[in-house]
Amino acid sequence: MTLLIHSMSEFSDIIVNAMNIADASQIAEIGAEYGGMTSVLADYAAANNGHLFSVDPTPKQEFLDWVDAHGQVTHIAKPSLDAFSELKDIDAWLVDGDHNWFTVYHELKAIEAACERDGKPLFAILHDVCWPAANRDMYYAPDRIPAEFRHDYCMDGGTKPGQSGLLREQGFRGMGQFGLALHEGGERNGVKCAVVDFINEAEASGHQLAYAEIPAVFGLGIVFDATAPWAGPLSDLLIPFHDNPLIAKLEQNRLANYLTVLDWQDGAIG
Repeated sequence: MTLLIHSMSEFSDIIVNAMNIADASQIAEIGAEYGGMTSVLADYAAANNGHLFSVDPTPKQEFLDWVDAHGQVTHIAKPSLDAFSELKDIDAWLVDGDHNWFTVYHELKAIEAACERDGKPLFAILHDVCWPAANRDMYYAPDRIPAEFRHDYCMDGGTKPGQSGLLREQGFRGMGQFGLALHEGGERNGVKCAVVDFINEAEASGHQLAYAEIPAVFGLGIVFDATAPWAGPLSDLLIPFHDNPLIAKLEQNRLANYLTVLDWQDGAIG
């Protein structure tokens, strides 16, 4: 039984409104979600005479069949950091691939370079900027992360909010599908850490960036050029959701309920 709400598509109304405000038509999605956010983006692209480029190195066959039936969608079967040479004139970037510092930081650096090359304002929407991946690396493909940037990790250890170390056969865990860093926090660890490091470096070099964070469903972060002509209206859309304490409390409650169900299941299986 699947109980965990996890999809970026839960934010689809906000994302679509944000892209409309930014007049985005050429969209890049890192991490394909067949039947979820990808289909929302494809419909948006079709309605706005645009195109969706979806990047995923290991898509399922049903997704490839779906792409073949949608002329406004191009699939790039490469890891994200190998795909940027094929992405030109992108208006909006959605990042929901591998949730670790190395990947996300370098995705943002590549997005920044592509925006400068193409004369586009930076506009990136990232998932998993809150717990559990905010300050703890997750690895779907550990071998793709250079050893010097890869934390010690475990493929079956679990985590709970407020727990720095990993738990044995407890908590939120990958069950062999992904690994978690053995500890939470510290340098170069997690998605939010990558976002903060990127923004701090960009601002130190003279760029003016804005950041909004919606603390629900593992967290949605929006990084955008504060000097873009649409920055004001986009800020107006996002400010009510940004770091909203009620939304954060509801997310804490959702996670507590879900983790309690996991504990019950673990007890029943044990």
